[in-house]
Amino acid sequence: MTARPNVEPFVPLVGVVGLVVLWYLAVTLRIVDPVLLPSPVVTVQAFWKGVTGGKLGVDFVITLQRTALAIALAAAIGIPIGLVLGASERLYRSLEFVVDFFRSTPATAIFPLFLLLFGVDDKTKVYVATFAACLAIIFNVAYGVMNARKTRLLAAWLMGARRLHILLVVLLESFPQTFIGLRSGVSLALIVVIVAEMFIGSKDGLGNSIFEAQQMFEMPAMYAAIFASGALGYGLNLLFRLVERRIVHWAGK
Repeated sequence: MTARPNVEPFVPLVGVVGLVVLWYLAVTLRIVDPVLLPSPVVTVQAFWKGVTGGKLGVDFVITLQRTALAIALAAAIGIPIGLVLGASERLYRSLEFVVDFFRSTPATAIFPLFLLLFGVDDKTKVYVATFAACLAIIFNVAYGVMNARKTRLLAAWLMGARRLHILLVVLLESFPQTFIGLRSGVSLALIVVIVAEMFIGSKDGLGNSIFEAQQMFEMPAMYAAIFASGALGYGLNLLFRLVERRIVHWAGK
């Protein structure tokens, strides 16, 4: 028998092709004004021009740097705090309202506070993004520690494991939930960075590219910057998923 070709790697492309077809039909049939929604071809041309000869490539790298710095700071702060809160249910319950309150508050709503504290500077964008990502990481890490599998902890106790080894088991058990927090955090950090670049006196970054193109009514350039933002978010999420699969290979077992 002839072996069937493996089509699994191409399955995710179905949605992409479908979206492009719908986009093309909407423009061709003038369901949407082509001035407001350029064709996919025009948008791709604007994207290529922005990457090769314009500032879109530079803005992409700048936004990536700010997002990476924000998620690194959020992880460095959020993971230890989440471990401490998760290890003591009483401590977590005493601070649950504070964590949930700020986690439920849109980070963009506290832009004025961060502007007063840190001024109109690049670091303000990073700090706001760090704040948003940190809360998501704290919540998920604490949840992961509190819900560590009791059977593995009990087995460790019965085998005479020391307290340090027990803590290591708890840490490993919290990894799946920790990575959920990191993936949520990186998405939040990217969103906040781009919004901050649009409204907090920025002269670069993808958010600034989107805002400037919209102000100049350069629709192809605007959609190209939006496409670059989406590609960056997808790429970061994919990267964290790949790292998660390599590190947390025991999840669900």
